[in-house]
Amino acid sequence: MEIRIPDEKKTRVIINTDAKNEVDDQFAIVHAVLTPSFELHGIIPAHFGDRKSATSLKDSHDETMLVLRLMGMEGQIRVEDGAEHAMPDEQTPVDSAGARFIIEEAMKDDERPLYIAFYGPLTDMASALLLEPRIADRDIKVIWIGGGDWPAGGWEYNLANDVHAANVIFKSKLELWQISRAVYRQMPVSFAELVERVYPHGEIGRYLVEELIAFNNASVQRPAEYRILGDSPAVGVILFPDCGRWSWKPAPELDEQMKYIHNGKHRPIRVYETMDARFIMEDFYAKLAQFHRKFGR
Repeated sequence: MEIRIPDEKKTRVIINTDAKNEVDDQFAIVHAVLTPSFELHGIIPAHFGDRKSATSLKDSHDETMLVLRLMGMEGQIRVEDGAEHAMPDEQTPVDSAGARFIIEEAMKDDERPLYIAFYGPLTDMASALLLEPRIADRDIKVIWIGGGDWPAGGWEYNLANDVHAANVIFKSKLELWQISRAVYRQMPVSFAELVERVYPHGEIGRYLVEELIAFNNASVQRPAEYRILGDSPAVGVILFPDCGRWSWKPAPELDEQMKYIHNGKHRPIRVYETMDARFIMEDFYAKLAQFHRKFGR
């Protein structure tokens, strides 16, 4: 049976991904691409700083294209590169095709909200807002995998790659759904589970599992037999907004140590506290199996 979603029920989605940073973005990219209720307008490869690579944006672009190619979908999904680096301050955007793409979609006449999922830093969202402030009044929902544990905050990788951008978004009027470190770490999967549920399903299944295991095995600090798929909750909460317990909290600001400053000055944001890993992973496994069965890829 093929699931068909009426066009008026489809969700407008853009994915922003630091795809080559680790090995969890790839799972979340594939999940989004395979979700029939998503009207996926495109994917924006993002930088991930310069600690791991001097060419992180290019690395993310190349990885995004590889994932699409392994799925047989290269050329079928729009890809627009984001910023090459973080914002220098809270007033200066980093112009890019990705930021302009966000503006283009945000300003379209469409009664449906636009969901923009960020698997890495918020550089391109903040830059788009600074380049075109009118998008603050559009029906946009920004889903961000990032930020330290509530309520204290502190260092977190995606946040560390552009603290200025995060402050711009926290201080803005945009609707923000935050999935912080403590919550996205509620997504562990074992190697055995991935070998049984992902590896058998074509080129993309083999690639996802082989890359993940190789990545973990390359460092003694990484777990021996499991991985946190920390970006997948962004797909889960677009599919099912109550895919975890959440509450509205006044948006904080961030200090130089990335700690939250709770001054009560800004509008509430949706802060997730738990995540339903079973719903997210079973949905991914089923969609990957159906895709392989239909296309043999």
